Amino acid sequence: MGNVLPKPLRGIVPPMITPLAGPDTLDLAGLERLVEHILSGGVDGLFILGTTGEAPALSYRLRRELVAHTCRLVNGRVPVLVGITDCSQSGSVEVACAAANAGAGALVLAPPYYFGASQAELTGYFERLIAQLPLPVFLYNQPGNTRHVIGTEMVRRLADLPAVLGVKDSSLDMIYFHKLVRLFNDRPEFTLLVGPEELMVEAVLLGGNGGMCGGANIYPNLYVDAYRAAAAGDLELANRLHRRIIDISATVYRVAQDESGYLRGLKCAVSLKGICGDFMAEPIQSFGEADRAEVRRLMIAVDLLEA
Repeated sequence: MGNVLPKPLRGIVPPMITPLAGPDTLDLAGLERLVEHILSGGVDGLFILGTTGEAPALSYRLRRELVAHTCRLVNGRVPVLVGITDCSQSGSVEVACAAANAGAGALVLAPPYYFGASQAELTGYFERLIAQLPLPVFLYNQPGNTRHVIGTEMVRRLADLPAVLGVKDSSLDMIYFHKLVRLFNDRPEFTLLVGPEELMVEAVLLGGNGGMCGGANIYPNLYVDAYRAAAAGDLELANRLHRRIIDISATVYRVAQDESGYLRGLKCAVSLKGICGDFMAEPIQSFGEADRAEVRRLMIAVDLLEA
């Protein structure tokens, strides 16, 4: 069954966008199409309620709905990982319990993202929170959004907890990732995944286990094929597919030159494929017609959409 997690978890585990029909309203038909589209690409898991899923902007009610419906639709075909990052410890536990009740396979946890805290304070926070959680956990290093780095010493200490299965690193710092690979060289069961899709092939060639690639919402086969090529050591194919991934990053994600440009472009691209709409949770707004037309033009140019 898909909710039984392999150790390590290898491959492509897309961070799924959250299809919204309107303010605080889940698009159930769009969600079903999106889940089937992603799974049809041969992915190895599904990560919901992450950054790409707009999790911090969603109500707890909608988060619980998304967890329940996604787990029902996936129906054990792949593991479902659920993000539980929150400024409130009780908020994280609430979503974690909903995930366990729905049949999810694991949780993904970044540091709380408002108040500053020392590495010692964060380590203690993680230890106390993880002790309350009903499912195993992947740590999520996302300093760009949380203001905190999960330092390598913190990872080493938390990895001794039986519930901690691995790390998703979205720091964009390959020196940090090199250190993780070295740190866990003698623990091959510990999962090391990268978030930025532009670094996925490189990370796998370095000894990582795969990636949580947002572009797999649009074109899951591309990222699965690139991962498999890198894992097999087929450098020519991996490099060719990597260049296509960079093409997407350099075009579709850059239509809007602002902090939300990646997510707006990604969600717009999925909508242009007819999978679900591109309604965004506040305060981010969907693209207007001119930007949508530009995303369409770029997708055709990089062969993600028929003219």
